[in-house]
Amino acid sequence: MGPGGACWRGGGGGGGVPGGFTRWLSSASPAPRLCVVGSGPAGFYTAQHILKHHGGARVDIYEKLPVPFGLVRFGVAPDHPEVKNVINAFTQTARSERCAYYGNVTVGRDVTVAELQQAYHAVVLSYGAEDNRVLGIPGENLSGVYSARAFVGWYNGLPENRDLKPDLGCETALILGHGNVALDVARILLSPLPLLRKTDITDGSLAALACSKVKRVWLVGRRGPLQVAFTIKELREMINLPGARPVLNPADFAGLENAIKDAPRPRKRLTELMIKTALEKPGEKTTEVQAAAPREWGLKFQRSPQEVLATADGRRARGVRMALTRLEGSGDSAKAIPTGDVEELECGLVLSSIGYRSLPLDPAVPFDSQRGVIPNSSGRVEGVPGLYCSGWVKRGPTGVIITTMNDSFDTAQSVLEDLQVGVLDASASREGFGAVESILRSRGVRPVSFSDWEKIDAAEVARGKAAGKPREKIVDPQEMLRLIGH
Repeated sequence: MGPGGACWRGGGGGGGVPGGFTRWLSSASPAPRLCVVGSGPAGFYTAQHILKHHGGARVDIYEKLPVPFGLVRFGVAPDHPEVKNVINAFTQTARSERCAYYGNVTVGRDVTVAELQQAYHAVVLSYGAEDNRVLGIPGENLSGVYSARAFVGWYNGLPENRDLKPDLGCETALILGHGNVALDVARILLSPLPLLRKTDITDGSLAALACSKVKRVWLVGRRGPLQVAFTIKELREMINLPGARPVLNPADFAGLENAIKDAPRPRKRLTELMIKTALEKPGEKTTEVQAAAPREWGLKFQRSPQEVLATADGRRARGVRMALTRLEGSGDSAKAIPTGDVEELECGLVLSSIGYRSLPLDPAVPFDSQRGVIPNSSGRVEGVPGLYCSGWVKRGPTGVIITTMNDSFDTAQSVLEDLQVGVLDASASREGFGAVESILRSRGVRPVSFSDWEKIDAAEVARGKAAGKPREKIVDPQEMLRLIGH
């Protein structure tokens, strides 16, 4: 097994390596100095591949937060600890003598991309998607409306979302979107507290969820059951969630067996599970359990949000007006067209889960704001030699960790090829962090090292142990910095 349990096999000695990768021998040239911006999966997988396949390369990883690992720490659901095991592989990479980690450094503000390009032979931008797509409808800014991204950040301890204080005082929540993030949010809202107490969910969000009145969650999508973006593992988890009953309308699934006859296997299995849940009469025991379930959740299809409706005082969300849609076309390319009919769904909490969005980092870096990506070819940034990108900022915010791993290996391969053919001239020496360090010092910025992070990590684990959790995340960056004596 490769990093993070992925089925990728790296190679042994020199020469060819399975999977189309080539190993570069370190004797070929002086040590190239490379840097990666962002310490999530894209950044670490890019660094890992370069270090593995070039025996002399040195890679520095820059991160704006004091703590590493990006969405593995701040995106993966607290009740999915197995997904976080990739951190072990990333830690091995960071501990390599040819790799260094510099946290608490905001590229674009503390140091510019141009300054990094002066200091390194190549710069790889792997900083992900730090914003969310907006609904663009009236009422979106009412109290009680949040992006799923902010909500996930809140329960996962992302510093910028630590003060979110979502109002969980209503009985019905509406999640707009049919992806895995939408299911994560629904599951966290409806999970029995004893399950959450054993996870690394933050102390503050656990306390808020303990007082939550939410007992019904609707997940609403513009298209139909054949277009949902979530995967079978997450759906099965939701169906089996203790104390929560699935409510699926049988009419939504009538006749779908025929439609999926020739569908790809993952889509077919996913749809079959929805059909089974909607249409099959549960056994006696299941019926008893479900009847006693204090909470419920359901999927609603072919509804597009038009407006978040306000309470009488005009301040809070009380529901969402939906345009009913019909589908034109079929499969993934089907488009939702409003029929002219509308309906209102009552709810006091609205979570919009319609996707993440990357932002431009630095005026010197080309950016396609329409698609929310850096224009590139195999990770080579268009028009800027020596600049590369990987992960979500390269291809858009889709896919799981394995998708990002392959994508990052692809970018790392472009860097290695450019070193080999001389597009990147490694014969001219570059100072690397030495040059950046003096820039940061002159601007009053103190980077956080990987061993500093390991002190923060140890403190979190110790606090967690006292509470019977894997860790208690520190959510205030200032507290992190105090802990390491910054």
